[in-house]
Amino acid sequence: MQRFASFREFYPFYLGEHAHAVSRRLHFIGSCGVLVLLGVALWQRNAWWLLAALVCGYGFAWVGHFFFEKNRPATFRHPLYSFMGDWVMFKDILTGRIRF
Repeated sequence: MQRFASFREFYPFYLGEHAHAVSRRLHFIGSCGVLVLLGVALWQRNAWWLLAALVCGYGFAWVGHFFFEKNRPATFRHPLYSFMGDWVMFKDILTGRIRF
């Protein structure tokens, strides 16, 4: 298992694991769904929506990995850095730094 001293060191690896455009799109859609479901959870004051947010986020991402990237999600090896990478990549897509 590859070790990383910092998130800055990890992020280029993370982007390499998301080279397929469809995979990046699925991650982005899943992250949008997470934000919507978090809002619903707060609005409804119902924590079950948090479970739906988790399933949505990871579900879309894992479809991208297993069917398009053909790799194992970094979440399994680097859960914290992978979670951070999801949101940094989301921001980078929104700002145009990464092609959608």
